[in-house]
Amino acid sequence: MLPPVASRFVAGESAASVLNHARRANEHGVGVICNRLGEHYRERPPADADTVAYERLIADIGASDLRACVSVKPSQLGLLVDEDTFRENLARVVSAGADHDVFVWVDMEDHTTVDATLDTFEEYVRDPPGAQHRDASERRSREQRGASHHEPGGMGLCLQSNLRRTALDLERLVDCPGKVRLVKGAYDPPESVAYTERSQVDEAYREDLAFMFREFDGGVAVGSHDPEMLALAADLHAKHGTPYEIQMLMGVRENAQYDLAGACDVWQYAPYGTSWPAYFRRRLLERKENGLFALRAIAGR
Repeated sequence: MLPPVASRFVAGESAASVLNHARRANEHGVGVICNRLGEHYRERPPADADTVAYERLIADIGASDLRACVSVKPSQLGLLVDEDTFRENLARVVSAGADHDVFVWVDMEDHTTVDATLDTFEEYVRDPPGAQHRDASERRSREQRGASHHEPGGMGLCLQSNLRRTALDLERLVDCPGKVRLVKGAYDPPESVAYTERSQVDEAYREDLAFMFREFDGGVAVGSHDPEMLALAADLHAKHGTPYEIQMLMGVRENAQYDLAGACDVWQYAPYGTSWPAYFRRRLLERKENGLFALRAIAGR
């Protein structure tokens, strides 16, 4: 059972709990990106099981009036088993998203997974799995809606500015119909493939963000809690008119999320599931104030 101290960062252990959390966040004007915790599977059964869980969650979201979508990790769907397993399971999730008009984000993991993740995303976003079996008039209706924020049934991909390759990857995705979430990067890649100094990462993020607002017609997803980067995004939006959204983690600067929702499109990344302990530990290690929050909660203050 999820202890109260972890409930700031994790939306419960079940799909019902994350949907309830989404409803509460929606009341504050914030959409929710639902992520079932689980990753780095090296055998197929748990990857297949999480795929089924996502298919059910997508159906539940589609049957509701919630402003919600899902985000999956490649290693959760079997990339470390083999690439075919990942492709098959992602195809099932994307197809379910299209069937139920639910947007699907694909997270990016460590640098060794970028090529397989990017190649599969680009293929599926250009030629969605199962599209040939859907009614042609339904597909035309989706096309006529254009590239709006979290277009129902669409796809998005996360890219990390700390990787030296990301500027070229963004150029590759300019004319893709999917969306891109830009983050600074939470992994610890070697200097040979990544910027390791904070100032370098910040500068790369600013340059990547400027490129996206200048070149991406379908919108920009700004995955950051950094007030400087959020202010930059607002300035770039004013300059170029490119639509954008802000994405933040559950439990981090939530009051700011609610305030920002009055001025722009805001989405909250909300994890759930029984594999919450490792995720909770990462949140506590990331920021001193997160650890202080946990200590105060444990002490009953």
